[in-house]
This record gives sequence, structure tokens and C-alpha cells, in this order.
Amino acid sequence: MLDWKKKIQDMNFRLKELSTRTPDTLKGAALLAGAGAKTGHLDAKIRELIALAVAITTRCDGCIAVHSAEAVKLGATDGEIAEALGVAVNLNAGAALVYSTHVLDAVDRLRQA
Repeated sequence: MLDWKKKIQDMNFRLKELSTRTPDTLKGAALLAGAGAKTGHLDAKIRELIALAVAITTRCDGCIAVHSAEAVKLGATDGEIAEALGVAVNLNAGAALVYSTHVLDAVDRLRQA
């Protein structure tokens, strides 16, 4: 298993390096990261639970590390995290079902061609 604290440290070190090479890219990413918080519609913990669900669907270890740490800091319970992850698992399965219909359509159309 990964050392998640080290993952965050290593990632931050490299991102600092990247920011010296392309500062506007990091500024843009930071602007996006903070944009949702400004609306006030969702609290920080809910945003982190959503971020964790998205992180597993995009398979981003860096996102998992950062948003897990933030969710823990904000007091997310094991049950809340599990429920958020369950929603992501369900949507991945649902997306696979929907895209299965695309395969059936493609096969039918290619057979007709």
C-alpha cells in the first residue's frame, strides 16, 4: 500500500517545480479548485466526499491522497466515505451498462454495413 502522506509530499514537491515552469497552469487549477467553495451551496465536507467519489472513478492516487486527508480533517465518518464510494461504484457500473448498449448498436450497424 502507498504511504499517503509521502504521496502528498512528493506530489507537492513536483507541483511546485511545475509551477515554476508553467505558473498560469497551476494558477488556473487553483482557481478551479476554489470556485465551488465560493457558491456556498455545499459544505466543505460534502465537496470532499464528492471529490473522493470522482477520484476513484478517475483512478487518481494523488486526488485520493489529498481529498482523503481533507475529508478526515473535516470529520467525514467512515460511513459517509463508504456511502460516497458506493455511489461512485454504482455510477461506474451504470455507465458500463449504458455503454454496453453502444457496443450492441455498433455491432448491429457494422454487421449491416
